[in-house]
Amino acid sequence: MTAPAIHTRKLALHYGRLEAVRSLDLDVPRRSIYAFLGANGAGKSTTLSMLINTLKPSSGEAMVLGRLSTDLQAKDFQKIGYVAEPQELPDWMTGAQMVSFLRRFYPHWDDDFQKNLQGTLAVPMQRKIAHMSRGEQMKLRLLCSMAYRPELLILDEPFSGLDPLVREELSSGLLELVGEGDWTVILASHDVDDVERLADHAGIIANGRMLFSESIEQLQQRYRRVTALFDGHCAVSAAPKNWSSVECDGSELRFVDDAFEPTHCRAALDQLCAVSNIEERPMSLKEIFVAVSLRQRAERVGA
Repeated sequence: MTAPAIHTRKLALHYGRLEAVRSLDLDVPRRSIYAFLGANGAGKSTTLSMLINTLKPSSGEAMVLGRLSTDLQAKDFQKIGYVAEPQELPDWMTGAQMVSFLRRFYPHWDDDFQKNLQGTLAVPMQRKIAHMSRGEQMKLRLLCSMAYRPELLILDEPFSGLDPLVREELSSGLLELVGEGDWTVILASHDVDDVERLADHAGIIANGRMLFSESIEQLQQRYRRVTALFDGHCAVSAAPKNWSSVECDGSELRFVDDAFEPTHCRAALDQLCAVSNIEERPMSLKEIFVAVSLRQRAERVGA
């Protein structure tokens, strides 16, 4: 079995009493596009910073491309691309000057691919970075992190604060370019709309804890939004633990089942009420993210 591109076990980071990341287990399969989802402050950026060794874990470990994150060397970073909105750029340089400066550090820099990236992302290479828009600067970051064809591309909120057109251009370009090579991508975001069409795997982090991590296909197999019509009384308070967002409106019962299996779902409904009809449908990644977030909020309020 091929080792994952990223493998963490019990990874944690504490700032005094604050647990920014708590005993996090994460596996990112090679050649996947992994959506690392969570609200602002959930622990996404902190986790990614530990992966590239700009933050030291308080405990646990992370393996990145088969090497401990704390042991990463210059040759390892030639295989890793990293893009984050807060990265500072030399604003006195033009895009072309920045590319010329960086390419000498990467033996596998691909000039032809770089030119392809420039065209696909529409980067104004002759313009000074200081005069580029926020979206153009993000495109330049992406170009400089992909031109040497890294094995692993780490993107930390790359769409944050960009206008809808630039976000669409950036995601379309990324989807096209990733399809051309042997890439593994982990894309951290709090906005599921930005990553839903890109990702084939997903994980959700909340309050520093990993809630789940699996393929989109598996997620959409087990998550269902269910509507049931019933006669008489329905004992909603006895609903199974794998149901959330339970609503009862007249003779209609609605809920999200996160472990859906037709026979088990029907049996559970029969324990609650006299069911006359059941409808179920798969959920999008955004719907799943919202359902999980609402459940987390409800559990915190009820704790």
